[in-house]
Amino acid sequence: MSTLTNRRSSAVRTLAGSALAAALLVSTATACSSPSPAPGTAAPAAAPTTPSAQGTTPPAAAPSAPTTPDAAAPASTPAAPPAPGTAAPAATPTARHTTTPPAAPPKGTSPVRTQKLVDGSTAEIRATGNQNYVAKIVNNGTEYGTLETHDSDAGVDFNDMFIVLSLDGTAHSWMGGGHQGPGTFKLAGGWTAKVTKIGELHYRAQILGNDGAVNGTLEANQQDAGAVANGVYMVLSTGGEISAKM
Repeated sequence: MSTLTNRRSSAVRTLAGSALAAALLVSTATACSSPSPAPGTAAPAAAPTTPSAQGTTPPAAAPSAPTTPDAAAPASTPAAPPAPGTAAPAATPTARHTTTPPAAPPKGTSPVRTQKLVDGSTAEIRATGNQNYVAKIVNNGTEYGTLETHDSDAGVDFNDMFIVLSLDGTAHSWMGGGHQGPGTFKLAGGWTAKVTKIGELHYRAQILGNDGAVNGTLEANQQDAGAVANGVYMVLSTGGEISAKM
């Protein structure tokens, strides 16, 4: 009996031991299975609960690490796109569209062509468009006056130096040879000029041919007038003086 009892008691111990071992296994499995829901349930269960020191730290570090790059990325991203985007529009107006233009060149900006005049001064001639020209009379850096064609030749009397600016943009000058009107005067090239006074600073000269017919008219009204007739250059001043040169 004692032997059987001992065997039974040992069997009971064995069973009890195995039950205890099973309980330990269950508890261990439960303990081991509890972290597995943590990754599945992600941040919500793992962060606030049990594995504060071990399980939560990696997940906490993981969110905080992405958050920092994400915060840095937006900060640099807005700064970067505006810079290229803003530079392109800014460069377009500055480089091209202000200058203007730019844009057709303004009147009188074509290259200067200079001609020496008979008194040593210079005519600086520029095209003004529509086959018209302007000549600036300069002597030793000082500008004395301008001549400009307006679909007809232009002329001026500068202190007994006569200048004609023709429609081809050339200037012709000569000294003296003037006749004071009113009156009728023989001119170079066989022309005759009949000068009459119309009013204050207003004279008219009819240019007559060999047959006495009127071939043209010069009108100096508040401004000297000039003309070219068959290679003869003529100037009529507002004071009634006329001169011509071949």
